[in-house]
Amino acid sequence: MAAFLLWLLLLVFCWPLALLALVLYPIVWLLLLPLRLVGITVNAVFAFLGGLLMLPARVLRGRPA
Repeated sequence: MAAFLLWLLLLVFCWPLALLALVLYPIVWLLLLPLRLVGITVNAVFAFLGGLLMLPARVLRGRPA
């Protein structure tokens, strides 16, 4: 909601820049999409490695009585 209100404010003060931002936003989003996917993949790999390294500790800890 705040982003929309800021865009409306930009539309009032400088409408060509607001229209340019409106047109360029989807293009920038599409260009950044592969980087987001790489970030999600790297995060998943690190979570998997962390779980793999902590597995012996979890197995040796056992169940609480």
